[in-house]
Amino acid sequence: MSKNKELLWQSRFSLPFDRDALLFSSSVHVDKKLYREDIRGSIAHVTMLAEEQIVSREDAEQITGGLREIEVELENGSLVPQWEDEDIHTVIENRLKEKIGTVAGKLHSGRSRNDQVATDTRLYLRGRITDLDEALGGMMKVLLDKARTYGETIIFGYTHLQRAQPISAGHYYLAYFNMFNRDRQRLCDLLKRVNVSPLGAAAFAGSTLPLNPARTAELLGFDSLFPNSIDAVSDRDIIIEFISACATVMMHLSRFAEDVILWSSYEFGYLEISDAFATGSSLMPQKKNADIAELVRGKTGRVYGNLMTILTIMKGLPLSYNRDMQEDKPPLFDSAETTLQSLKIFSKMLENTALKEDRLAKLTAEDLSLATEIAEYLVRKQVPFRDAHRITGKIVTWSISNGVTLPKIPLGQFREFSDVIENDIYDCLKPEASVNSKKTHGSCSFASVAAQIEEAGKLL
Repeated sequence: MSKNKELLWQSRFSLPFDRDALLFSSSVHVDKKLYREDIRGSIAHVTMLAEEQIVSREDAEQITGGLREIEVELENGSLVPQWEDEDIHTVIENRLKEKIGTVAGKLHSGRSRNDQVATDTRLYLRGRITDLDEALGGMMKVLLDKARTYGETIIFGYTHLQRAQPISAGHYYLAYFNMFNRDRQRLCDLLKRVNVSPLGAAAFAGSTLPLNPARTAELLGFDSLFPNSIDAVSDRDIIIEFISACATVMMHLSRFAEDVILWSSYEFGYLEISDAFATGSSLMPQKKNADIAELVRGKTGRVYGNLMTILTIMKGLPLSYNRDMQEDKPPLFDSAETTLQSLKIFSKMLENTALKEDRLAKLTAEDLSLATEIAEYLVRKQVPFRDAHRITGKIVTWSISNGVTLPKIPLGQFREFSDVIENDIYDCLKPEASVNSKKTHGSCSFASVAAQIEEAGKLL
C-alpha cells in the first residue's frame, strides 16, 4: 500500500477532497486490471520524452526501472492498491515517487490521464480481441471435428421448433461454425479501429511540448495515430463495438445452449452430455441437468445489459472527456471476461457430448419430416407445386389419422391421392435419400457437407 497518498490533481484546491466523495469516485478496484497496460504505456511515453530531450536519458532510465519494479510488486501482491489511491494511475505514480523521488513527476510531462486512460483501454482491447479470436478458433475446431464425426449421421432439422426435414448432423454443426467465423471477422475488423494510438492528445487539445506521438505509437505497436486530439480522448466507440461483438458471440452461444438443453432432455433424447459437465438435483436423485449450457444462456443477458449500459453512458455526453466515462470499465471488463469464459467452457462441454445415433436413426426413418420429399416427387412428375403441396398435406393427414408412417403407406392408398404416384415413391421415403437428394449449393447432402468440411478446414 502506498504510504504518502497524493491525488494527481489536488494542488489546485485549498481543502482536501471529502473522504466520502473520494470513496464514491474511486475506481481503483476496477481499473487495477489495467496496471500492465498502464506501465507499458508509461514506459513508451518516457522513452519518447528522453528521445525528444524533454527529460534526460538518466531520468528516463530511472523512471523505467522503477515502473518495472512496480509491475513486479503488483503482480506478486506486495503492492496492494487501496481505494484511497483513486485509480491505478495514481497508485503507480505515487509508488514511483516513493521509489525514485521527485524525478517521478517528470513522467507525466505532456500527458493527461485522459490520453493515458484511452491508451490503456486500447492496449487492453487489443489483448482481449486476440484472446477471443483464439477462443473462437478453438470453438470452430471442435465444431469441425463434430462435423467430421457426424457428417453422415442424420438428424432432424427444425423450423418453428417443429421437425422439418432430415439433414446431416455435420451440416448442423457447420451452421454454428459459420456463425462463430463471422464473430471472428467482426473482431478482426474492429481491431483496425482499436489499434490507433491516442497518446499525445493530452487532455484533449494537444501539448506545447515537442512530443512525438508517432514514436509512442510505434513503441506500443499501434498501426496508426489519432487524427484529432478531441476525438482521441472522448471516443468510446471501440468499447461499444467490442461489447456489441461480445453480445453477438453470446447470442450465438445462447442459441447453441438452447439446442443442447433441449436435445439432452428426456423428451428429445438426441444428445448425451458427459457427466463431467452436468449437475444433479439436491432433492431428485434421477436428475441430470445441463447446467453449463443454462449458465451460458443466462450470462448472455449480462453482456446484453453491458451493451445497454455503455450506450446509455455515452448518449448525452458533450465533447470532450467527462468523468462519466470512468464507468465504461465495468461493462467492458465484464463483457470480455464473461464471453471468453463462456466460449472456453462451452467448447469443452461440447467436445464431451455425443449424439445418440441409434435413436436418431429410428426416429428419422419413420417421421413425417419426409413429407417434403413426396411434394417434390410429385413436382418431378410434372404436378404443379401448389397442387403437389395440397396432395401431400392430405397424405399427411391420412397418415396421422390412421397411425401409419409415410414409408409404410400402401401404394394403392398413395394412388388414391394422385395417380402419378408409382412404386418409386418409396425410394424417396428414406432419410438418406432425402438428405442426398439435395443438389443446391451449401445444402445438407453428404457430398455437400464433405465439401463444406474441406473448406472449413482450409479456413481454420
